Amino acid sequence: MDVILLERIEKLGSIGDVVKVKNGYARNFLLPRGKALRANDANRKVFEANREKIEAQNAERRTDAEKEAKKVDGARIQLIRQASNTGQLYGSVSARDIAEALEAGGHKVAKNHIVLDRPIKSVGVQDVKVSLHPEVSVVIHVNVARSPEEAELQAQGKDVMAEMFEKDVAGFTEERDPNAEPGEVAAEPAATEESGDGEGEAASAA
Repeated sequence: MDVILLERIEKLGSIGDVVKVKNGYARNFLLPRGKALRANDANRKVFEANREKIEAQNAERRTDAEKEAKKVDGARIQLIRQASNTGQLYGSVSARDIAEALEAGGHKVAKNHIVLDRPIKSVGVQDVKVSLHPEVSVVIHVNVARSPEEAELQAQGKDVMAEMFEKDVAGFTEERDPNAEPGEVAAEPAATEESGDGEGEAASAA
């Protein structure tokens, strides 16, 4: 389907561009959200008649987004979640969770502005893109941990899961005979044999 863009769409084009998109993408996203018009003669005339107004409104929204971007850019949020010993969450962190955490910190950002390819499913610090306007985006830092203490360590740049694994395996050591050939099992101490020789000598002395 050919559509006329009413705002800049990443990887598609800018305001006024006529582009071809999949029918489902147009019907389910672009058209109902007012981001584009069907590219027919009637809509072309409507767009050209209102082009200045559309561009002025876009510029105003962009200015507002740029102001908010200065406040949000680089923001750090902390989310405490239950997780396994391997760091896998019992559940996941969604765009809604991040938007709510930002709002709690004084940044009102709609969940559809949070750009997540997939929900976050493990502990750690991740950079997440926030698109405040088609032409304005920033990056925030999302710190997901099992406790405030772990979150603090992660904020300092420490890999909590890696350190925990190292701690778990540090106590495990394997007995090794330096004289054994590779793959050979270490010999048992010959304590029993030595003990028998000693008893024999004692009997002879008696």
